[in-house]
Amino acid sequence: MTIRVMLVDDQMLLRTGFRMVLAAQQDMEVVAEAGDGAEALERLRSTPVDVVLMDVRMPNVDGVEATRRICSGSSGSPKVLILTTFDLDEYAFSALKAGASGFMLKDVPPADLLAAIRAVHSGDAVVAPSTTRRLIDRFSTVLPATAPEPLSNGLERLTDREREVLMLIAQGLSNGEIAARLVLSEATVKTHVGRILAKLELRDRVQAVVLAYETKLVRAGGGTP
Repeated sequence: MTIRVMLVDDQMLLRTGFRMVLAAQQDMEVVAEAGDGAEALERLRSTPVDVVLMDVRMPNVDGVEATRRICSGSSGSPKVLILTTFDLDEYAFSALKAGASGFMLKDVPPADLLAAIRAVHSGDAVVAPSTTRRLIDRFSTVLPATAPEPLSNGLERLTDREREVLMLIAQGLSNGEIAARLVLSEATVKTHVGRILAKLELRDRVQAVVLAYETKLVRAGGGTP
């Protein structure tokens, strides 16, 4: 199966570089390019795309707003992988909240970029647990001051074990680390994670982390209330 990719960046030189890397892959094809979010949204109306490589800082419609519009569409909407110039760019956190499946630095090694595209296409998130920790610690100040009403966030649908797993996800632990902490098999943890995402109607564990902090299930720094 060929992964159809759209490149969205206001710098043509960067788009050219990414296109050359992707063109060498048998399972990837660059089917569209855009210089800003508005152009990207227009292209998506007529071009089937699986994964969007999205810059965040662009004129007109920026990458965060474009991501929000893409991810609020139908279940068949393309996955969005954010590209940032600086690690822990404040826009990256906003884009994750808007529905992006992860983010990469623009100077990422080609092999890592290709692996990220394939991971996002398969439904995984590509923000590593260690990066998730740093993201949340760095941007805790932009989270809401108050939590939503208890019954509005869906957490009441989780079992005690699922809530426990969610708290560990939010603290940046991988499935293997959660399994060791709770003395469970990694397969069992993966099942719990799948059920959590389904019950909370979330795309991936990145969105689960955001929800956990927004609802004060855990606090910035990895602690529990």
